[in-house]
Amino acid sequence: MPDEVWDRTEIRTLVLADNGLTELSERVRELRALRMLDLGHNRLRRVPDGLGDLIDLSDFLYLHDNALTELPHSLGRLVKLRYLNISNNAFQTLPDAVTNMSGLIELRVTDNRLAALPDAISKLTRLRELHLRNNGLTTLPVAIGALGELRQVDLRGNPISSLPATLLDLPRLEKVDLRWVTTLTAPAWFAELEAKGCAVYR
Repeated sequence: MPDEVWDRTEIRTLVLADNGLTELSERVRELRALRMLDLGHNRLRRVPDGLGDLIDLSDFLYLHDNALTELPHSLGRLVKLRYLNISNNAFQTLPDAVTNMSGLIELRVTDNRLAALPDAISKLTRLRELHLRNNGLTTLPVAIGALGELRQVDLRGNPISSLPATLLDLPRLEKVDLRWVTTLTAPAWFAELEAKGCAVYR
């Protein structure tokens, strides 16, 4: 990246998508006015710790379609961030930093290698949409029942074999998408979930 980019400390939006980037300078920390950062469709294997210094990043952070396997703990400081997309990477576990982003409203982790979600997902109490399509999930944690603002859960293409009944505890849940899931016998409580107005697609 040309140094002139990092000298523009007043910018609020930075789109670096589709540039074949293999690394990102620590100087990104200097762009303290950023509200949206798009690093999607590159070749990043890591992102710098300095990204966590962008504490006013509030609108969008796109990291999808890279080669990421982890995120630095510093990103957990992005508590104002409302939308995070880390889809199409190589995450085997959900990074701890993500579960500390307490302002998230929408989280997209599709097309990764997640085998499970941590109980710490319960800290994302403002989350409305959780997109987990095409991972290796066999269930969801019981702690999912703490996400009182959750509206949509996309589990398409996962080898789901069971789901926690705590989904019934979610007062705003509107949609559970289980299409392309061939491993789940629908539990009896699905009828109660649907009676509460939640659409279960399967």
